[in-house]
Parts: sequence; C-alpha cells; structure tokens
Amino acid sequence: MLASKPGGTLYVGVTNNLLRRVYEHRESLADGFTKRYGIKMLVYFEAHDGITNALQREKNIKHWSREWKIDLIVAGNPDWKDLYDEIVR
Repeated sequence: MLASKPGGTLYVGVTNNLLRRVYEHRESLADGFTKRYGIKMLVYFEAHDGITNALQREKNIKHWSREWKIDLIVAGNPDWKDLYDEIVR
C-alpha cells in the first residue's frame, strides 16, 4: 500500500517486483492515479506465495473501508514511515 503522506491518499496494488514498482511510483514513472495524487510512500506490504492469493488479497483490501486500510497500516507501521529504504537493503 502506498500513501501520499501520513493519513493521505492511499493506493493498493499488486506486483511481482516490489522494489521496481515502488521505484516507478517514487520517480513518477507510472502514469495515472499515483502520479496525479503524488502517492510515493510505501507504508504497508505483504508477501504471498502465489499470484492468485496476492490478487485476491488486493481485491479484498480494495473493497475495505478507508478506516480498515488505515488500521492495517497503523498496526504494522504506526508512524507511517516510508518502508522503501528498508526493503532496498
């Protein structure tokens, strides 16, 4: 899950290469919603064994209320820090 800022606009997506995809969003290389709203911070992510499970989880989360999405982020990242630097290491 990406955010424009702590408590800001959220984006939920799925990818087979998290580093590449977050980099594309951070550098505004991905046209569309994230570029339009300045969504660049990686605030939450999950790893899944297969694409089918990942896609189902994405669909489920996208249908959640904003409050539930925020609760999910805060449970693992209460300060809304950008997790990109942690996954680059």
